[in-house]
Amino acid sequence: MSILWVLMALLLLSFVAIPFLRRRRAGIERVSPDHPDAADPATYGFVRQEDLDIRMPGPDQDLLDVLDLVQRTQDYRAAAQLLAGTEAAGELRWQRVQAFAGAAALELQQRPGGVHETPGGQWLRVWRAEQPKDAGGAAVHAEFLVQQAWRTSTPGTDEFRIIMEEAGNACGQAALLAPGDPVPYIVELSVARGLAYPRAEFEQLWLKILDRAPAHMGAHLAALHYWCEKWHGSRELAYSFAEAAAARAPQGSLLAAMPLFAVFEHLPEVNLVSSFYQSEVVTKAMHGALYAVHAARSDDPMLAHVRHLLVFFLVRAERWAEAMSQLVHVDGHVGALPWTLSAEPAAEFAVYRALAVAGFEANGGSPASLLN
Repeated sequence: MSILWVLMALLLLSFVAIPFLRRRRAGIERVSPDHPDAADPATYGFVRQEDLDIRMPGPDQDLLDVLDLVQRTQDYRAAAQLLAGTEAAGELRWQRVQAFAGAAALELQQRPGGVHETPGGQWLRVWRAEQPKDAGGAAVHAEFLVQQAWRTSTPGTDEFRIIMEEAGNACGQAALLAPGDPVPYIVELSVARGLAYPRAEFEQLWLKILDRAPAHMGAHLAALHYWCEKWHGSRELAYSFAEAAAARAPQGSLLAAMPLFAVFEHLPEVNLVSSFYQSEVVTKAMHGALYAVHAARSDDPMLAHVRHLLVFFLVRAERWAEAMSQLVHVDGHVGALPWTLSAEPAAEFAVYRALAVAGFEANGGSPASLLN
C-alpha cells in the first residue's frame, strides 16, 4: 500500500470523537464533542477529521500525483521531471524537495529492508545512481539525510553527527550542480543547527542564501531555528532576526509574518497569564501576519503556513471571527506548524477548529454570516 494512503489510514483511528488534547504550551481544556454547548464544524462545510490531509499545509495536486506515481511504481523519473520544471529560487521547489525527501524517509522507516526485502525509498537511491548530475535528485538526497538524522538519532550523539556531516557533504555536491539554486544552502541550514556551526560560519551560509533568494520565506523560517533560545541563540536574537526580515520585506511578501513565528518558538512551557495571547507583543506579531496574509498573492506557496499559525494564535486570543476567516482558506490540509508538532496533527487541528466554531457561534456568528 502507498505510504501516502497509510498516513491517511492512521487518521481513521480517531474517527469516533475529536480528542480535545492539551498541548504542553497551549492549555486547551478538554471538551466533549457531545456537550450541548459544542458546535459542529461540519455545518460550515469543513472536512471531517479523518479526512484531513497531514502531508502538506495546502493543496499541490501536481506534487500529490507525482508522489503517488513514484511510490506506486518506485520510478523516480516523474519526480525528477517535476523538480526540473519548478522554479529554482521559488518557495515551491523547496517544499517539493522536502516532500520527496520526507516520502523516501518515511518509506525507509516503514520498510528498513532485510535479507529478502528491498528497503523503502529505493527510488531515491536509483535516482542518485542513474542521474548523479541531476540537481533535483542531489537536493532531495541531501534533505533526506537531514531528515534521517533528526528521525533516527539524537543530537549530540556520534550517530547524529556522522549523518549530519554526510548531509553537509551532500549539500555541497547539490550546490555545485546548481550554482544559482538556494535550496542546497537552505537544506544546510538544518545541518548548521544540528552541528552547531559557529555564528560567523552560519552567517556566511546565510549570505549565500540572501544572494540567491533574499525574500525566501522558507529559508527565513529555517534560519530562525538557529537563532532561537533552544538552539544557538536567544529570544532577543530570534526576535531581532524576525523583525529585521519583516522590516525589509518587499510589498506582498509574507516575511512580515516572521515575528509571529519567533513568538511561537518562544512560547512559555506553562502559560500562567490568561491574557498572554492578547498582550502587546503577541498582538503586534498577529497584526503583522494578518497584514502579510492580506497583501500576499493568493497562490503564494507559503501563505497556508502563515494562515495555520494564525489560527492557533487567533483562537488562543479568542478572536473567533478572524480565526474562522483563516480556517475557511486552509481547512482540509494540516501539514504545517503548529499541528505537525503533535503526535496527532489532525486531532490537534480539529481541537482548535471546534473551539473557533464554538466561540464564533457564541458571539452571534453563523455559517451565513461567515460567508458574508
